[in-house]
Amino acid sequence: IQIKISLFKMSLTDSCPNSPNSAVISNEKSKRYDRQLRLWGDHGQAALELSHVCLINATALGTEILKSLVQPGIGGFTIIDWESVTEEDVGNNFFLTVDQIGQNRGQAATNLILELNPDVNGKCIDEQLTSILASPDASGMFKRFNIVIANGLNEKLLSQLSSYLWDLSIPLIICRSYGLVGHIRIQIKEHCVIESHPDSSLDDLRLDRPFPGLVKYMNEQNIETMDKATFTHTPQLVFLYKALERWRQDKGDGLPMSRMEKAEFKANLEESLRKKLSSYSNGEYSDAENIDECLKAVNTALVPTKIPSNIVELFSDEACQKLETPSKFWIMVRALKDFVNKEGMKALPVRGSLPDMHSDSERYVSLQNTYRHQATLDADAVYKHVLRILDERGWSHNLVTEADVRFFSKNAHALRLQRGTSYAAEIALKTDVQTLGCLLEDPDSDAVFYVLLRAADRFETEYGSYPGSLEVDVDVGRLKCVLVRLLSEWGLSSVSIKDEYIHEFCRYGASEIHSVAAFVGGCAAQEVIKIVTHQYVPVDNTIIYNAMHQTILSLKM
Repeated sequence: IQIKISLFKMSLTDSCPNSPNSAVISNEKSKRYDRQLRLWGDHGQAALELSHVCLINATALGTEILKSLVQPGIGGFTIIDWESVTEEDVGNNFFLTVDQIGQNRGQAATNLILELNPDVNGKCIDEQLTSILASPDASGMFKRFNIVIANGLNEKLLSQLSSYLWDLSIPLIICRSYGLVGHIRIQIKEHCVIESHPDSSLDDLRLDRPFPGLVKYMNEQNIETMDKATFTHTPQLVFLYKALERWRQDKGDGLPMSRMEKAEFKANLEESLRKKLSSYSNGEYSDAENIDECLKAVNTALVPTKIPSNIVELFSDEACQKLETPSKFWIMVRALKDFVNKEGMKALPVRGSLPDMHSDSERYVSLQNTYRHQATLDADAVYKHVLRILDERGWSHNLVTEADVRFFSKNAHALRLQRGTSYAAEIALKTDVQTLGCLLEDPDSDAVFYVLLRAADRFETEYGSYPGSLEVDVDVGRLKCVLVRLLSEWGLSSVSIKDEYIHEFCRYGASEIHSVAAFVGGCAAQEVIKIVTHQYVPVDNTIIYNAMHQTILSLKM
């Protein structure tokens, strides 16, 4: 369970992103999309523009999702909607007008949404979803979509759609705005992320196990013979490397790891640097920016080089071990594993990037090129493993390009893999509800709203309408009975839902409040962008939004 989640954050058949080498964005688009390009880059924007999404039902929530996809430049969208515009639709949907009442809702919304971005293509299909799913051409139609977004469907139809798309391995996002409650459920079999953009990631400096090029560069830097200008513009890594060498001579191999060791290391480092700096001014105390940077970097630069646990899990995954299908992602993971066991000597490829630091340009560029050169050598080694794997299995070399491997190697430390569950299986009680039971021990947990949403769906199946949409007082008792049966089926008979929540849900009457729809729609759109660009890590399974308290609960069912 993740109580705090990040919501800021083209689909290929094997769930692997396009390499950025072919992404070209015009100057006009660079200006228009400047802010988002800073988030996902030209290649992310290119992936977005090549994507096509399908929205089922142009409700207030549905159009808010599309709005937040059309504005950043999704390639195209298709709306499946067989309903006509009603007065209720006009009351909460900004993309429908009074004069459109009686028209097809999807087509009416399409016309206005397309005005948001002239570069986006959109169309509407006025046909019942049940008819589409029964059609022999349905699979061909859905395979054209990178992702399907569903809202405004009852439980039975959602189950059918979920099973159908699960078999086709097409991602599905189920969204709902129900009174003051929002719900997003992501169904995806396997999602691979190369650019996960971790919130906190230490620089890959390799001071604990320097590669030959770095050793050569450091040996060329003689601190004792430097003049003041050279010394005060020496990259901080030089000072750290030299100090680490002295530490190892006295303490043996290894890094200062404990709090006391790091304090001692830092004190010795500061003493030697201040002493050297004062020698240029007849013993008087003076300061230098690169020294201050160096002392601040002790804790972050002197860290052991190791393989993250999530990468170790990928190496032990059955898909990596057996490699039975020509998946670009898993081919590169297997090649990465072989590199780690051979050339990398239990380490990932060098990333080839450096943090900003106070230095003269010549030495900083030289140091940067040293890291980049090693990164190139490591990526070349990984690519050789890729070619060997392809040859051994008789697969085409075109399956994985050299540019793909370089991009992959640079981001190897931040790889992420998500495997989801089917929503149809969740409805059929084939998922784990024990975690839900733990959450429900708190009677005011937002998990209560998940239970009530499921109960409302069961209510609609049994009575043909959602609780409170016809008679509030009568439906309160009915909803209580449905809740008791539902919790009993889940093995959670001891759980009790407060009457005030049940009454509140009946008062909602399954209505959509635009402010809630707008928030949930924006969140859902960003999850879509994460999936189609293969950047950032999507929500894993389910989130519940409580608009009354402005809180979000993330859980996996």
